[in-house]
Amino acid sequence: MTTTPVVLPGNARDAAKLIALGSVDVIVTSPPYWQKRDYGHPEQLGWERDPQEFIKELVTTVHGWRPLLKPHASVFVNLGDSIRDGEVVGIPRMFETEMIRRGWHLISHIVWAKRSGIPNPHARLAQRHEAIFQFARSQRPFMDTFAYAQEFDLSEGNVWHIKSVRSRTAHLAPFPAELPRRALRLGCPECVCVSCGAALSRVIERGLELDPQRKQSKRAREIWEASGLTEGHLRAIRATGSGDVGKTLQYQNGSGRNSAEVQRLAAEAKEKLNGYFREFTFALPQHVRFDPCPQCGGAESRPGLVLDPFMGSGTTMKAAESLGRRSIGIDLRPMF
Repeated sequence: MTTTPVVLPGNARDAAKLIALGSVDVIVTSPPYWQKRDYGHPEQLGWERDPQEFIKELVTTVHGWRPLLKPHASVFVNLGDSIRDGEVVGIPRMFETEMIRRGWHLISHIVWAKRSGIPNPHARLAQRHEAIFQFARSQRPFMDTFAYAQEFDLSEGNVWHIKSVRSRTAHLAPFPAELPRRALRLGCPECVCVSCGAALSRVIERGLELDPQRKQSKRAREIWEASGLTEGHLRAIRATGSGDVGKTLQYQNGSGRNSAEVQRLAAEAKEKLNGYFREFTFALPQHVRFDPCPQCGGAESRPGLVLDPFMGSGTTMKAAESLGRRSIGIDLRPMF
């Protein structure tokens, strides 16, 4: 299955006329900010007379993408603020409020924290953050936290520390490649069913891949390899857990309720591993396979489809291709 990006000249407002309805797994985009940059096109967004008109046009445009989305899809929108008459306008807040009013579910309000940016000519602190909104049709869209955690730190939560980049293209304001990459890791399925389009679920297991952040891991692995313990012992360790000892055994819900055989294997493992027994309860999760589509059984799969209706220099599409996802970009003047 090819993941070569598809480029369509056109207006983001007309995306539903250009792409098959119900085909998109995720949208990742950054629309023009209000009265920031003139792209020199008569149909451009961003040069409306006042913020309210801009928000109306932007929300109407995004809402028009709704028929393109699969039920599990998300829309990630990166949107910065503007300053008028010496005051911060509050564009992201206005957009967020109006999208919710139009019936969208706000899944995450992400803060893109910058360490640098354009110098601020006004008498105020320089703006070092922008908003990234994740909206969805449903309250529980597709979220692949496993894939995200393979590359990024989940503990950052909804604050993404991403360096700004200088434009090396004809586009005036590209966003950094890490931004769409994060959104795609999180919100675009690696595999979808060819027949019905559903996102396939990962099967995750914990094996012998221990957490390298823990100093005891190396020694624990050495002891395991010399112990003669089996896969059955490893499963027993997982079933027992690190809390199935001492006082925790008395108070932890579910502790001590494993079968006699599991308890026997766990006891053997504890005897041979001693204090390193608990290290194997911290083993890293590993992707084993994708489950077949529950609706279509053994139907074939293909990569998820990404759409960027404000394609610009094609950063989202490049990120999609590098991650093995299909992608479509729309722009009034394609540069990709």
